[in-house]
Amino acid sequence: MTHASSPAAAIVAELDRLYRASVDRLQAALTTYLTTGTPPAPHTRTDGSFAYPEIRLHYRGGSDRPTPRRSFGRLVTEGDYAISVTKPAIFADYLTEQLTLLIEDYDVTVEAVEGRQEIPFPYVIDPGHALSLDQVSALELARHFPATDLAHIGDEIADGLYTVTDGARPLALFDGLRTDFSLARLRHYTGTPPEHVQRYVLFTNYHRYVDEFVRWACAQLEPGEDGKPSRYTGVSGAGGVLMRAGDDVEAMLADTSAWRRHQMPAYHLMAEDGTGITLVNIGVGPANAKTICDHLAVLRPEAWLMIGHCGGLRPSQRIGDYVLAHAYLRDDHVLDDVLPPAIPVPAIAEVQLALARAAETISGQSGDELKRRLRTGTIVTTDDRNWELQYSRSALRFSLSRAVGIDMESAKIAAQDGASSLGLSTMVLPAASAGATLATIWLSGQFHGVISATTPIGSCTTRLVPICSLNSKFRSALIVDIR
Repeated sequence: MTHASSPAAAIVAELDRLYRASVDRLQAALTTYLTTGTPPAPHTRTDGSFAYPEIRLHYRGGSDRPTPRRSFGRLVTEGDYAISVTKPAIFADYLTEQLTLLIEDYDVTVEAVEGRQEIPFPYVIDPGHALSLDQVSALELARHFPATDLAHIGDEIADGLYTVTDGARPLALFDGLRTDFSLARLRHYTGTPPEHVQRYVLFTNYHRYVDEFVRWACAQLEPGEDGKPSRYTGVSGAGGVLMRAGDDVEAMLADTSAWRRHQMPAYHLMAEDGTGITLVNIGVGPANAKTICDHLAVLRPEAWLMIGHCGGLRPSQRIGDYVLAHAYLRDDHVLDDVLPPAIPVPAIAEVQLALARAAETISGQSGDELKRRLRTGTIVTTDDRNWELQYSRSALRFSLSRAVGIDMESAKIAAQDGASSLGLSTMVLPAASAGATLATIWLSGQFHGVISATTPIGSCTTRLVPICSLNSKFRSALIVDIR
């Protein structure tokens, strides 16, 4: 973490001051309009009174300094760069870290200035705020105040589709508008404040994994065997639940209201520095996977993983075996326009090794014994939950791809450059014998994820080396150069 007195930290502090000033002005103008009917003065819509602050950077180039070997926090082309920023307090550590790298390694001038991209009024009305919109419509407010305009919110930078004009190049993948859009969606979908999301994210679509995670997370709040207090501060859950050390975790699990109110309930094991773990139950299908990844990306997580069950495609597999993806066959179609299926999506080597070591540690097995239950290979991700009915059309393609499993989310998550190596348990036997096998599994209930209670579970800790690409939408790839 960068020292608080560094030049980068001072820039971020100024961003926060400018942002809070704009929010205060916008909230005050809204209060005045709602209480007296007086709209804001016309000049406030053109002079930046309600605008996000900006980071502006000028890179002089021509330096003899060695080019950094990292794939993030780097500049290639001299000139001007800029990006609007929302809620700098949430991103303070990240922004300070990234700006420090640029200031130390390049001949740059960096400053925080007032911007001109306006903050939509819905993004300054916090939950529980005193402002009441009962007597006025959003359409009426949009006549006098900045509102969300989807024409100005998009992923052109992150998707490599942004066209550089004569103005400043974008300094980040997401500007203030795009970030606020996703922060609001995260609160809506997960039922938790976006500020509670941690740097390491797990996705699942099985409630049993949620229960296991919450129990494990709450246990981490207790002091260690040496009596030292936990580094974790609490467990935040969907619906505004906040668990502290000693609270009744079973009461939290028994409360099913979160499932009725939120589409993708989230649970966060929170650490003071954000290095805890978030788990999100994303539901089923590649569309859901895209939705959550698009919005979590603005928080720049270090890595995300999909855990759950997949269908086994090889006769040597058994229910309960571990499956670790080293490649993906994308039949989900949700990213075909920006990432054609012919472009390979490899797994991240560091994550593969970490998960293999975790399986060895948790299962207590190694060598040939572990290989009998841990399979690596291609994972097919489909958008058709009834793929079994089309198996005769797909069998040869699956076989040629060396596929060992099939699911509906993992390739989509990996395609957005999360660390989506599957820590999955196979739940169906090979589709080649689907007739009798699947009928038996359906009748016994195992098709829906009931596996042997002796399947080992546990936790391991690792550290990822940040990896970046143009299409990357996670933490280590925020600052980029668009050419």
